[in-house]
Amino acid sequence: MSAKKIKKYGDINVPAQSLHPPDKDGFLTKQGGSIKTWKKRYFILKDSTLYYYKTNKDAVFTGKIELESGSTVKEESSKKKPNMFAVTTLKRIFFMVTEKPEELQPWINAIKLGIERAQAKGVKPRQSQPDTPDTEVKKPTNTNSSSSFQETKEPAKTPQKDLPVAGEMPPRVRLGLAKQVINFLKGDSKVLEFWQIWSESIPLREELTPGASIDFHVAASADLTKLTWRTSGPQSVFIQRMVDFFWNVGAPETEIDRLNDVGALINPNRIGSWIDMSSKGGMDGGWYFPGDIPLKLAIEAADPCDALTRFNDWCQSQTITTLCAVGRDMGAAPPRQTELKIKLPGADAAEQIRRGLSAFEAFNFPPVPATPLEILNKSHPESGCYLSVITSSEGFVRLGLLIPKPSDDTVMALCQAAEGDSDEMANLEGALGAFGPSFVEFQYLQKGFGYGVYKEGFDIVFHFNLGEEMP
Repeated sequence: MSAKKIKKYGDINVPAQSLHPPDKDGFLTKQGGSIKTWKKRYFILKDSTLYYYKTNKDAVFTGKIELESGSTVKEESSKKKPNMFAVTTLKRIFFMVTEKPEELQPWINAIKLGIERAQAKGVKPRQSQPDTPDTEVKKPTNTNSSSSFQETKEPAKTPQKDLPVAGEMPPRVRLGLAKQVINFLKGDSKVLEFWQIWSESIPLREELTPGASIDFHVAASADLTKLTWRTSGPQSVFIQRMVDFFWNVGAPETEIDRLNDVGALINPNRIGSWIDMSSKGGMDGGWYFPGDIPLKLAIEAADPCDALTRFNDWCQSQTITTLCAVGRDMGAAPPRQTELKIKLPGADAAEQIRRGLSAFEAFNFPPVPATPLEILNKSHPESGCYLSVITSSEGFVRLGLLIPKPSDDTVMALCQAAEGDSDEMANLEGALGAFGPSFVEFQYLQKGFGYGVYKEGFDIVFHFNLGEEMP
């Protein structure tokens, strides 16, 4: 940061995360002051001040706009710059452009409220300084993609209550906090850039209609060398942003078409995106549809293979006709992997676990090791177990048995069994604002499918539910 900027603004050490929850936030493209270039910036409206940063994780702001009683905001769209609006202060007009047309009016309305707050406080107009040029943030963009799912309505949600103190922050803020405690995400890297592009693809809360919601989930291996990040929400809100994200990270057009085809077949209320990453540089991403899906439709998302036939036969032998989620990776090269998730039937946890363990044998996976299984049995697990099955054209890829609500003692014991650090897991849990993992997963990745960046064989993974974001 230049000395000129420090002189202009005084204390510039205002981390973006410290301003949350904001009155309004998001990325806008802003015209510079002295040099009339257009640069993407992360804006935060707090009270009657509009801060802007290069990224949403910066510790110092690039600039700020002090709204005054005489300030105005109005739409200034043109053919060359659609979705543009102008904020006028005494000596300067700031031009900004939203990414989407539907984001324009919410920004204008929010800034009008900021001006009203300035008027209420008696903030008088003052002479402003020229804006300081700043540096453009580079990231892939693509706005020409489209999708053709049939739009469906999402049922209304009830807000969650009684979250811990950290959990009172919006879930997307806690995603950022969690990222900061992961060692391999500290410092610049392609993995961090991948996370950033994905996080910016998540729709804004302001895009939701009343009763709709966006949910957030994070899963971490016991040794914190692999993480999965997931988010989902209304189909009509998510689909275009998801497709843009997949284009930006190089997903093949055939797989984007596949997403549209499967989406048209299943027509889910909610859809979402996920990314995997590892300390060895692993990066993968894809889509998923949460919610009840008939088995015969869900398997259409997967590539035909013997493993898929065996999975279908096993489900029928267990009287399973409905899946609770289906997803698929969007990597640049085959084989494509498809996740099929089942809520295990059974009167209690013991029966559900028995059914889940039988899948390990039926699909020719090694059995769950004795030590973690003994820890599980001593913990008196609750019912509500799930099975995650991943297949590809080359066969079974991964199998996971998910057990709900492991206790703190169980988490510590399982971390030790997996040679993980329970203190580091507790740090992640604290950053996520969670009461504890929502599930522990006993997971096995077949040899040959780790590609040198993911751990093959048996692993223990903890799943955290960050809750929902609502309008």
